[in-house]
Amino acid sequence: MATRILIVAVGKLKERFWEEAVAEYSKRLRPYAKLEIREVADRDPAKCGGERAAMQREAADILAAIPPQAHCILLAIGGTQRSSQDLSQHLDALALQGASDLCFVIGGSTGVDEQVMQRAQETLSFGPITLPHNLARVVLLEQLYRAFRISRGEPYHK
Repeated sequence: MATRILIVAVGKLKERFWEEAVAEYSKRLRPYAKLEIREVADRDPAKCGGERAAMQREAADILAAIPPQAHCILLAIGGTQRSSQDLSQHLDALALQGASDLCFVIGGSTGVDEQVMQRAQETLSFGPITLPHNLARVVLLEQLYRAFRISRGEPYHK
């Protein structure tokens, strides 16, 4: 059974260069996994009654987008840091455990509501730096592509 990867991301890609980078890595991932990206609206705290209300509305949209059977991995600055090799081995281990539906969540600029944190089975961090959410999406796709290449013993840049 092929791995299915869903990326749920708050906000739309607005610049063409982000769209092109996402398209390129999405194309590269096709031989390895069925990829879907769902964008949910980022909520303006000024229009929602504050940051907490905006995060709660985003959370409702995020949770509605996550399939019930999906193993959910939240990108979070305080999450588990993994090398590319470690990520590859972790994805292989999840597959062996029967987790063929993976969902990665990239929250909005104010973070995610506690409900989303509770839904996630784990968190993943790309380090202690803060990445713009558009860049985090590209880095996630590149690392997933690299992880699949490593897993199959295919060449990749070290």
